[in-house]
Amino acid sequence: MNKREIESREDVYLLVSTFYDRIKKDDFIGPIFIETIPEAEWKDHLEKLTDFWETNLFFVRKFKGNPVKTHKDVDRNFEYNISQNHFGRWLQLWFSTIDELFVGEKANNAKERARNIASMLFFKMFENRPKSSMK
Repeated sequence: MNKREIESREDVYLLVSTFYDRIKKDDFIGPIFIETIPEAEWKDHLEKLTDFWETNLFFVRKFKGNPVKTHKDVDRNFEYNISQNHFGRWLQLWFSTIDELFVGEKANNAKERARNIASMLFFKMFENRPKSSMK
């Protein structure tokens, strides 16, 4: 496959859908996503995540949601056991998917934004944890 620039919503959807296909197959973080998102909701979830990344990469106002609340809820549902290692694996898969499909400024921006978002989400989750769950 020839790598190209991320130039459109279709490119973002290709990135997001390829990435989440890999997530679902991953032994380490896949179970979190599979247990959290029912199979019947994946199509809508991919569209929402495409909105999220299209907003982040092209500065269009498409995404509506609260990622911080969502991630805090998921962490609570997994008894506050989501760790930096989970976010690290998420980033590894995101970066490798980008590197296999795309090149250029938007691809680099997608990596940098993902790194920043992952850090912020983890810190927000961690500060939300009850003191009794701190390990």
